[in-house]
Amino acid sequence: MIRRGRVLPEGRPAAPPGTALGPRQAANPEQPRTSAAGRGVAFVRLYPLVAVTGLMLILTGLLLQSGLEEQARLGASAYAVVVAASRGVSMFRSLREGRWGIDVLALMAIGSTVWVGEYLAALVVILMLSGGEALETFAQGRAARELRSLLDRAPRFAHREGAGSVLEDTPIGEVVPGDVLVVRPSELVPVDGELLSDAASMDESSLTGESLPVERVRGDLLLSGSVNGETAVRMRAAATAAESQYSRIIALVEEAASSRAPVVRLADRYAVPFTALAVLMAGTAWLLSGDPVRIAQVLVVATPCPLLIAAPVAFLAGTSQAAHRGIIIKNSGTLEQLAKARTAVFDKTGTLTSGRPVLDTVQAAPGGEEGGSINPARILQLAASAEQYSSHVLAASVIEAAAVRDLELLPVTRATEHATQGVEAVCGGDTVVVGKAGLVRSLSGGFREAAVRSGQLAVYVAVNGEYAGALIMKDPLRADARETLARLHRLGIRHTMLLTGDAQGTAAHIAEEAGIRHVQADCLPEDKVNAVAGVRERPVVMVGDGVNDAPVLAAADVGIAMGAKGATAASESADVVIMLDDLSKVAVAVEIGKRTVAVALVSIWTGIGLSIGLMAVAMTGYIPAVTGALLQELVDLATILNGLRALHGPKPKSP
Repeated sequence: MIRRGRVLPEGRPAAPPGTALGPRQAANPEQPRTSAAGRGVAFVRLYPLVAVTGLMLILTGLLLQSGLEEQARLGASAYAVVVAASRGVSMFRSLREGRWGIDVLALMAIGSTVWVGEYLAALVVILMLSGGEALETFAQGRAARELRSLLDRAPRFAHREGAGSVLEDTPIGEVVPGDVLVVRPSELVPVDGELLSDAASMDESSLTGESLPVERVRGDLLLSGSVNGETAVRMRAAATAAESQYSRIIALVEEAASSRAPVVRLADRYAVPFTALAVLMAGTAWLLSGDPVRIAQVLVVATPCPLLIAAPVAFLAGTSQAAHRGIIIKNSGTLEQLAKARTAVFDKTGTLTSGRPVLDTVQAAPGGEEGGSINPARILQLAASAEQYSSHVLAASVIEAAAVRDLELLPVTRATEHATQGVEAVCGGDTVVVGKAGLVRSLSGGFREAAVRSGQLAVYVAVNGEYAGALIMKDPLRADARETLARLHRLGIRHTMLLTGDAQGTAAHIAEEAGIRHVQADCLPEDKVNAVAGVRERPVVMVGDGVNDAPVLAAADVGIAMGAKGATAASESADVVIMLDDLSKVAVAVEIGKRTVAVALVSIWTGIGLSIGLMAVAMTGYIPAVTGALLQELVDLATILNGLRALHGPKPKSP
């Protein structure tokens, strides 16, 4: 049996030994903390070159203090040569692959400092290089926190009901559709499934970015990865773990985390002119002063090996920020395309519209009971009562419309469904026919076509053999559609287009409401692909949700899938998947792209600018080699920290 906050199947404890704590449950307060020695060992394992170089600096200092200057020089120089040689091997491999990295300058700086006897500066340069890599690891770890948390929180086990309602802790890989599961308070929903309990409160923030709890009722879909509220609930599995929502997100996140952005490759290409400029300035300083030490002084401050690390850090931070907002960006290079986007193309159904028709009006026939028309509310009540036994795609919308108007559904004593046409039922003593025009016309008298406008469709109703009226349904424009289009325009997307397989009249009506100028209706999937290929103002962002949108999403410069309830094919072929059923997230994705690229470029140019300034001063001889190496480390740190600003992203728009 299930009681509030606890699951107490007969013969089993509420929390069996070995069961993982839910994400909101406190950790064991008696768990020992990591000691300082343990943290030190972990640091050495993670960053061995930093640790060894730091030790070499200490030993060199002790030797100098003891008057053993020659031993200090030989030891430090030998260590620097070994590090440079090992670095040279990896640098040579990169050069063979056509990648000229900024490491070239670092090796030149180490070699020049050893050559002129500035062995302390050589050690500082090595410490700077290894420390920069440690900073990169730390920064990327912080930037990827939101993405990694999705993987860390993946459910491992499910509580499956066995014989006699006894719960069995089962690996989620063994759960199959139809299994009845129990989700305890604060636990993750292990697989997608149908709620069997009367109600549930779910935290779906890790899936959708929605911070408020979502209320679910019996029969609703529960998404894997949601966090249950304070009461245990029962559910019926509707998919395996591999086919569930959480696994889809994990797959998308893993793909995003392993990508490399075009701007980062562009930053690598800055290494060629920057290296040439540094060598020119170092050579000029040597020629003007006649002192070879000037070469080392200039090259040391021109060694921004971790400098351009700020760009990938910014991009990873941007994808992390997007994931936190319910937007999965599968390839970090997509952020640059979003930032430069000039055209946005939209599908209609399920994208600009909700994809679920709602009742617009009820048109009552002028004839009917006792020579007068049946009350519209009565027509809706009878139709909704009959639709309880229909599998028609509009049945749920009709029933929902009656519920919104507080109309009580009547008892049904007999119901017959006419496949794809409608349903005939006896509701509260009245014989009701609901469905398409052909069915209602054949089973009633006085039939007349309903007056519908573009974007509307009619569900016809007959009562006791006489035509009673029609329910006029429409798939309305999303409430946030116009504002989203306006925000995209402010972000630099000047051209918009609607591509749909619907009729021209319906498409034109929705486009006019949304403020879209260009419309192409009656499109097959290949027509959409051709239309996007013909757009001149690029990059092109395509937003869709259905299986038929998968080809055009893949063909666009940036494909954005409304993945909250869209087809898996669309999500897999898109570059961006919006996990919340919220069109405004399209504009948020573009905002994050623009901010991330801006932060990356500022980091690149700030680092290069500061390095050039330091080189100019070093040419005069006013910056000793050791001091220059330390100053360059501060430049690298500043640019990496600047790259982390992309973690914050644009501020959420207030409601």
